[in-house]
Amino acid sequence: MGKRATVLCGAAVVMATAVTAVPAAGASAPHTADTARAAPLTWKKCGTTKYPTLQCASLKVPLDHADPHGRHITLALSRVPHTAKKYQGPLLVNPGGPGGSGLTLAGFVASALPKAVAAQYDVIGFDPRGVGASKPAVNCKPGYFAAVRPDSVPRTPRIEKANLRRAKAFALACGKKYADVLPHLNTISAVRDMDRIRAALGARWISYFGYSYGTYLGAVYAKLFPQRVRRAALDSVVDPTGVWYEANLAQDIAFNDRHRAFLAWVAKYNRTYGLGTDPSEVEAKWYAMRAALANAPAGGKVGPSELEDTFLPGGYFNGYWPYLAAAFAAYVNDKDADPLTEIYEKVGAADAADENGYSIYASVQCRDAAWSRDWQRWRTDNWKVYAKAPFMTWNNAWYNAPCAFWPKKPLASVSVTNAKVAPVLLFQSTGDAATPYQGAVTVHRQLARSSLVVERGGGNHGITLGGNSCLDKHLAAYLTDGTVPRGEGSVDAVCEARPDPKPLSAKATSAAARGAELHRLIGFRH
Repeated sequence: MGKRATVLCGAAVVMATAVTAVPAAGASAPHTADTARAAPLTWKKCGTTKYPTLQCASLKVPLDHADPHGRHITLALSRVPHTAKKYQGPLLVNPGGPGGSGLTLAGFVASALPKAVAAQYDVIGFDPRGVGASKPAVNCKPGYFAAVRPDSVPRTPRIEKANLRRAKAFALACGKKYADVLPHLNTISAVRDMDRIRAALGARWISYFGYSYGTYLGAVYAKLFPQRVRRAALDSVVDPTGVWYEANLAQDIAFNDRHRAFLAWVAKYNRTYGLGTDPSEVEAKWYAMRAALANAPAGGKVGPSELEDTFLPGGYFNGYWPYLAAAFAAYVNDKDADPLTEIYEKVGAADAADENGYSIYASVQCRDAAWSRDWQRWRTDNWKVYAKAPFMTWNNAWYNAPCAFWPKKPLASVSVTNAKVAPVLLFQSTGDAATPYQGAVTVHRQLARSSLVVERGGGNHGITLGGNSCLDKHLAAYLTDGTVPRGEGSVDAVCEARPDPKPLSAKATSAAARGAELHRLIGFRH
């Protein structure tokens, strides 16, 4: 989202002395009125085999925060309670989206952080309004992503009309099915829900840790409630100046670059995949595969749009590259479409949870800020970007196209510029496609006391707690006592990226397994 930085060679790694973000947890601060009247939450065991200490609760919040005594909806919450004598309060976590469920993320974060750090916090997950176990859960049009969809690239008027009909029908379905709820699905309402969670926890302030869209959610919370933020770590940072039309166009360029990095990786391992040693040759074979699938979808399921859905996760996380490459090679070299169909089912196909997530994604993004209602502008802008970045441009355009026909008027976008909030710690990889590098630079500039930690040479989206020990040390130090790095330039610390994966082998490293778990929770399109 925004321009990407291509060179960061001159950035120096400068570690600062400890900087405490805000007063210690035991320091005095006035209670707010809603903290005083908040009913205590009732926590029940809801642990899983992987996260046995998880607890769950629910919280009623106003549908319309301007009408606190009107209709209420329910938020689903999760918690891994603190176990240390030193208690630093609640740490709210969010996986992004909009539309991502955060209930399991609490268990992941509590287990992935160093034990001594996690033990000092109540790690709180939540399903934002309309998401997952929160009620009502929104699903505008079940089956919207059922295969086989029209080709995403509108090379003919017939294809364009088919895609436009789908987008219009989705917007119409949302408006009819959720007419009373739709006006209140937006980032500001979700932020006010977060403050209701804080109040229900009996906390004077919260700490926060968010990925992807969760960085924007955290930045807006800090804007509205700066005095209630103790610490905030934001990983893979949304550019708030591009919310949301321009941001998606910027994504298209970055995803194309990331896809080409994958194709270059395939060429590097030609002995394994047999697709050529020249990345341009491998790219030509990928687009030839796409064209073939337009004529004969693999397994009756994977046409060109579904192929893009399948390879998109590789733009988020390189841990998928060996599986995608193997399916690609099987299709091209062996005329075997089964591996392609199988990986589509695993990472590309949409289930009911994905439909819910997409319904919230569209509802929030379409409401958050103004989108052009002139389809000619969409057509012109996307063909222009497609000429440079064909991989995901039109797929992404149709994903967001309901916003051109959204039944509710947009709100004014929010400026997150903030000199009041405590020091915020930002994490960003230089080659991130979903939230391009420039977004982190912009937010670093807008949050006056923030620090920026960069993963140089990395391209994954969501980089902390994914296996890079350098990044994780910064996060752990910050959550322990507020320590942040302070550099002399625009970047405060640099961590080198971990190497790209190798082709499939019998053993996967624990770091790769943890990264895969993280990216299952973060999801895609965020």
